[in-house]
Parts: sequence; structure tokens; C-alpha cells
Amino acid sequence: MSASARNLLRGITVVSLEQAVAAPLATARLADAGARVIKIERKGTGDFARQYDKFVHGECSYFTWLNRGKESVELDLKDSKSISLVRNMLRKADIFVQNLAPGATARLGLGSEDLRHEHNHLITMDISGYGESGPMASLPAYDLLVQAESGLCVTSGTTADNPTRVGVSIVDIATGINAHGGIVQALFARERAQTGGVGLKTSLFATASELMTVPYLQQLHTGAPPVNAGLAHPSIAPYGAFPTRDAGKKVLISIQNEREWQRLCDDALGVKGLRDDSRFKTPDLRVRHRAELDQILAEIMAQHPRSVVMQRLRAANIACARVCDVADLVDHPQLQTTQCMLPVGQLARVVSPPVAVVNDSQPPGPTGVPATSSGDLLGAVPRLGEHTAAVWAEFGNEATC
Repeated sequence: MSASARNLLRGITVVSLEQAVAAPLATARLADAGARVIKIERKGTGDFARQYDKFVHGECSYFTWLNRGKESVELDLKDSKSISLVRNMLRKADIFVQNLAPGATARLGLGSEDLRHEHNHLITMDISGYGESGPMASLPAYDLLVQAESGLCVTSGTTADNPTRVGVSIVDIATGINAHGGIVQALFARERAQTGGVGLKTSLFATASELMTVPYLQQLHTGAPPVNAGLAHPSIAPYGAFPTRDAGKKVLISIQNEREWQRLCDDALGVKGLRDDSRFKTPDLRVRHRAELDQILAEIMAQHPRSVVMQRLRAANIACARVCDVADLVDHPQLQTTQCMLPVGQLARVVSPPVAVVNDSQPPGPTGVPATSSGDLLGAVPRLGEHTAAVWAEFGNEATC
């Protein structure tokens, strides 16, 4: 990330009692933009996400992704001196983020409402599983549990009786993105109006529920759930994934109007008689005879390597995509990556942050768009407690609020 991107929030200080994915993602975005993020970790063990795996040169893939550019402070929050240290940090902080169990920070004397009364400039963000009230507020709420409770697993499966987990921790990730957006909105309002801070809260279940808005509305207003279609579309055909001659390598097409249907038959597939087949003359007929049409298309595409099928589809301006595996993503021509330093002193290549700062002072690239700042090193991933001594030296001798 370039210096211009890292300057957007320079001078902003974040104190975070965080673990796992949602809160660390929110604060990682703030750190990427130049905020100072002080991450408080449990003494002796740290954020349990450090132990999820050891895939990145012996470091955890999750922790590498979500904690670059932060300061790690190892504290025993049952110790009064450690609590005093946190309170001293909060005197100078702009933002406080926490995703401990509901009520945990209040029991430590660090409840967000009390902190805002003590520090009227402070923006607080509380992230929970099912919210802070209601019959499920105190229950464990990991990503997959909330996917299941929200109906997301059922809508992701190929059939309603074959529910499927979304392949990444989508609820955790979306919750972190929501939290980041809320924090930035509150920070902007505070800076523009020169008013005090604000209390914010979100939850995994609130995020998952919003992701399910369209299925929810369909169920609410029709009394029927959406049809599970896998990679197909319940009301459009042909729309779905088809095999090629390369084993396991599929292509996905999306035909949404008659012009595209004609180009698919005549130009991409070279089967001009197909569009005049009485079974497939209109969109509704193609949906009605989807199984027959899909079989015909599968047989045609299976005769050619995926690269050839994609070349013909793109030449005919057909909306299409490869059904890529992760190995394809690693070598994807559109993928942008950067690097961060690991605690072991080794660089790790990671996916670049999805929002880049446009540098208008640089000449446009070959596509005619201004250059973006996505190529420089991200902040380093801290070892557990790496900044503890420095933070004690900075804040430990201040008068407690």
C-alpha cells in the first residue's frame, strides 16, 4: 500500500479488544489507512486466531491477513494495573473496538457506554454474535453457526435439504466490513461537526440477516422460499456451468436476452439450427426445457478445451466465466497482490486491499485509467506482545482517569 493510502487516517488512534475475524478485519482496514491500531491480546496465548493454522511460513493465514500493521500488547485484564493502562490509552484514543462476549467489557470496567461518558470524543464499536439482548444474546456465535441460524446455509445449497456452508467465513467478513463502514461514518461526522463520539454496535446475526434480505422478502410476501439452483438460475436458461474437455474445468454462461441467445448459437457454438429448435424458441420455453438444453450445450462444450470454449464465448461477446479453483486464482491475470513482513522476519505475499487510492499525478496506465496505490508493503504482522514494553513506557506512568 502506498504512502498516500497510509496517510488517510494518520493521527487516528484505535484501541481494540479483539479476536477471531470480524473486529480484526475492521481494524485492519483502519490500520491499512494509516491509523495506529493497538491490539490488546490475552497474556500467554494471545488472539486464538494465531493458532487456526500455520500455512504462511509457520504463521496463521487468518492472523497474517487481519493483523498487519498493528501493535500487539499482551495484557492480563484481571490485573488492575493492566486495566489502568488500557484506560490511559483510551484517554488519547479516537476509537475503541471490542468483540468479546456481551457484558465482558462492562465487567472489566471498560463498558462502551461508561467510556463514552468519560471521554466524549470516543467512538465505540461493540461487535457481538446475536446482539446484546434477546433470547440468544449469550450463546456462542461462530460464523458457521450464524450462517445456519440465518438460513444462509439452506439458500447456498443445491437443494433445500442439502444445506451448504459458504466457502469462506462470509458472515465474519461482512460483519467486519460493516463495522469498518460504521466507524468511518462516525469518525467523519465527528471531524466535520466537531462534536463528541458516538456508540456503535453490530452483530454477526444482523449482518447475516441483511445478506438474506431478498430471500426474506420473497418468503414474507409470497409464502414460498427461493428455489435453490446451485450455479444455475431458477428463471433464466441457459444460465449455469458446463463441462469442457479438460477434466474438472467448467465454464459458466449467462444468457439473458435473445441477442445473446442468437450469438451463443450462431457465433460461439456454431450450431445455427439450435436457436430455431421449437423447444428453445423463447426464454420461457428454454426454462421449461432446461434439462434438454443443458445436455445439448454440455455435449458441445465437452468437445473442446476450456481455453478454446472461453475464447469462442468471449469473441461472441457472451457473458461467461471460468469456474476457477484456488490454483486458478493464484495465477489470475486480474489478481493484485502485495507483501507484508511476518514475525519470523520473512515476507509473505497477500492479496492487496480491495480499495486503492488513485494517484492522479501519475500518467494513466495502458487501460487509460489513473494508476492506483496497491503495490507497496503493508504493515508488518506483530508477534505476540511485540509492543507491550513500548506501550507501557508510553502510557503506564500517566495519571489514570
